[in-house]
Amino acid sequence: MVVRGAAGDLLGAHVSTQGGVARAPERGVAIGASAIQVFTKTPNQWREPVLQDGDVTAFRAALAASGIRAVVSHDSYLINLASPDEPLREKSVVAFTGELVRCRALGIPWVVSHPGNYIDDRDAGLERNARGYARCLAAVPGEVGVLIEGTAGAGTALGKSFEELAALRRDLPAALRARVAFCLDTAHLHAAGYDVAAGLAEVWERFDRVVGLGLLKCLHLNDSKSAAGSGVDRHQWIGEGTIGPEAFRRIMRDPRLAPVIKIIETPKGDDPVHHDRRMLRRLRAYQRAARRNGRPTRTVDRA
Repeated sequence: MVVRGAAGDLLGAHVSTQGGVARAPERGVAIGASAIQVFTKTPNQWREPVLQDGDVTAFRAALAASGIRAVVSHDSYLINLASPDEPLREKSVVAFTGELVRCRALGIPWVVSHPGNYIDDRDAGLERNARGYARCLAAVPGEVGVLIEGTAGAGTALGKSFEELAALRRDLPAALRARVAFCLDTAHLHAAGYDVAAGLAEVWERFDRVVGLGLLKCLHLNDSKSAAGSGVDRHQWIGEGTIGPEAFRRIMRDPRLAPVIKIIETPKGDDPVHHDRRMLRRLRAYQRAARRNGRPTRTVDRA
């Protein structure tokens, strides 16, 4: 049985667009999702697809019929708007602009974007990255926006700290900032050294102070196979990794996070539908667990 969330639930998974982007909503329905994340192109290739009118019509119709309440896209892994290499940076601008154009056509309001790798100098990389976002947003007018995702911080990747995330948005022209907000990933936060497992309240307090909790529009909910502070991004099933279940219970019960889109990117194994259903059931069980007489009800996690 597929369990769907209650009214207002915004919980789901990254789903495949194999066979066409219009197939994504039905795959969300199959796992009981009320929100989905997609790639609008192959993420590890530069080739830019051309959406036909029929593709757009089919996606919009499938989405309307599905009951899916929220959709976000994720940009290509090859894009590096922070690179000091001008040809790569220009190629990245073309690719990211293409992503915004496709999302505008499909009616997808947000593109989740990893900040780039600065390679040479961090401050210069932040400036290049912000300038790249500004160019792409200015080239694609409308409401489609960017969710800058916090990273695990390996190597020269930008976006490890809340301060860097805030700087990327602050360095944009004021007229474009309304189209830029943030996505955080629990596994990335854990790898970057934020105490998600035991100090989640302090993590949110710091994010609110530095960035603003109202700018958090999406959460990637992933446990981790890696040690805290390791800088290594390796996802694990919810409650079965080095973060553990309590952080996810707190996230699912936090009323401030109710309007935030929540997407799992946990391992698919050899049966993606089964494992995605299992993880979404588990998260919803965390959410349903009530408090009685001021004490939490003990629940058995059967997912």
